[in-house]
Amino acid sequence: MLRRRCKCDNGAKYTRAGGFTLIELLVALAVFATMAAMAWGGLDSIARTRSVLASEQDDLRSLMHALGMLERDLRAAVARPVHGNYGEDVPALIGGSDKLEFTRLGFANPAAEQRSNLQRIVYALDGARLVRGSYAVLDRAPNTRAAMRPLRDRVGALRLRYLDAQQRWLGAWPAPTNDGPSAALPRAIEIRIEVQGYGEITRTVELVSDFPAKFGVAAP
Repeated sequence: MLRRRCKCDNGAKYTRAGGFTLIELLVALAVFATMAAMAWGGLDSIARTRSVLASEQDDLRSLMHALGMLERDLRAAVARPVHGNYGEDVPALIGGSDKLEFTRLGFANPAAEQRSNLQRIVYALDGARLVRGSYAVLDRAPNTRAAMRPLRDRVGALRLRYLDAQQRWLGAWPAPTNDGPSAALPRAIEIRIEVQGYGEITRTVELVSDFPAKFGVAAP
């Protein structure tokens, strides 16, 4: 605000207050609005970037969790065949190109129940979803079903291969020409999984073949 000094006819001096003009106010408001919009746009961009990064981190964490669980389960695999729903013999590990079933060691038992510390595990591709299943018992009754839960969405493909004792990669296990015992495990399993946004991820998991001798795992 401007103040101007004036002199009256009688010689007295007084001060007259002068304000901003309408144009000056409009210009000031326009400048303020522009700066506020720029500041808000910058903050909104930062917030959206942080949200996208957080979402991507959560997505990557979910993928690593799923792959890590599969690898841990396989490293704990044991040569323990089971009985199927109708009493048939089921190999310790049976797998195809996109499905895998095996027995693993380390079934937690915090309640000290009267049951084995072994568990039958299933991994499969259900549509575009990687799922993991587990059986409450090893040797199943006719109505025994695996409890399935999703591990990862947006999976385009799951490809599994099995390394035998002759260092050959097979598309199924046990091999159709395998005359060995059903308790045998492959030397390693190659996992190839296609995930939207990440492409194809490959993992090779070596199985521990001496679990039966070390832990007394025996066939039923």
